[in-house]
Parts: sequence; C-alpha cells; structure tokens
Amino acid sequence: MDLVIVDYGVGNLASIKNMLKKIGINSLISGISSDIESASKLILPGVGAFDTCVDKLNQSGLRETLSKRVLVDKVPILGICVGMQLLLSGSEEGSGNGLGWVGGTNVRFNSSSMSTGTRIPHMGWTEVTFVKNSPLLDGMYPDPRFYFVHSYHAALSDDADRLLTSDYGYPFAAALEHKNIIGVQFHPEKSHKFGMKLLENYVRNY
Repeated sequence: MDLVIVDYGVGNLASIKNMLKKIGINSLISGISSDIESASKLILPGVGAFDTCVDKLNQSGLRETLSKRVLVDKVPILGICVGMQLLLSGSEEGSGNGLGWVGGTNVRFNSSSMSTGTRIPHMGWTEVTFVKNSPLLDGMYPDPRFYFVHSYHAALSDDADRLLTSDYGYPFAAALEHKNIIGVQFHPEKSHKFGMKLLENYVRNY
C-alpha cells in the first residue's frame, strides 16, 4: 500500500483524493489500522476546531498506530490545516493534547499586532516565502501562493522546523518540516497548480 489519507472523521478527504487523482496518484481514504500500518506515506487532514479534531482522533483509536508509524517507522506524513496544528502539543483554541511530534503550540492571530480592520480568520489566497530548501518545494511555480482558512497558527519551538512563512498582519509559519514530519497550514487541495505541485512533490520525493 502506498499513500493513505487518514480518515478519523474530519477533513476534506474526497477533495484531497481528487486532487491527487488529477496528477495521476492513487490514494486510499482509510481509518483502518492495518491500512495505516502498511502505508508508505500518510496524509493527516483536518478542518474546524482543534479540540473537535483531537476528540475525533482519540475516538478513532488511531493515535497510537500513527505515532508508531511516524516516530518509530519514520513514515512520511503530511498534515494539512488543522492536521498541521495536530502535529504540535496543543492549541490556545482548546485544551486537547496534540500529537506532540514537533515542538510548539498553536496560537490565535494577535489582532493587536495587526492593522486596524484586519479580519480573523485569515481567509483567501496568500503568498508564501521559502525559509529553507526542501524536496517538498522542488520545481515550485514562481510567486507561490496558497489558499488559507484559519484563525490559529503554529508557534514553533525551533525555527529550524519552519519551512514556509506567510504574512497576515505579521509573519507566521505557513508550513513546517521536521525530519519525516511535514505540515502545511493552507489547503493544497484548494490551491490549484501550486497545491498540485506540492502534493506531487510530497508523493514523489519522500
């Protein structure tokens, strides 16, 4: 089995699968432990409130399996939107425990540091800046921009984990990469050619 999109009851599962299909990549949507055990790559989606996603993940019974696959077996995983936020220890949005695979927590956009009238959530197309080189970004189209919908963002413990930066009132981490663990705050499945290239790079290069 190759790529598994983890189904724990949350996320744009079909949209991700359809985007992968457009670029000729087969994937399986599954919440079955045996499928995750045999996967060579994983995608962890997430939309909505942090605690809702944590609760759904805990209820799915997949938390231990995912941790083994990622931390012990070193299988690549790509967290999308709240799926990225779950990679950290927690969030100001709730009290649930994230997976804690990457150092940091998620914080709400600080309106006092933004221009008057800047709205939260951050919603829409926004350009990103490369912080470091990565196979995830190979051959990316010029002036890369992605589609965001979020009110919270990652505050990483180690700046070395920051892969992409974006700006909404102030700079924030738009993507992270820590060993085999990758997270993107935006929705590649809604980001047209930029998202397609990123997903293709993830599947081909990891």
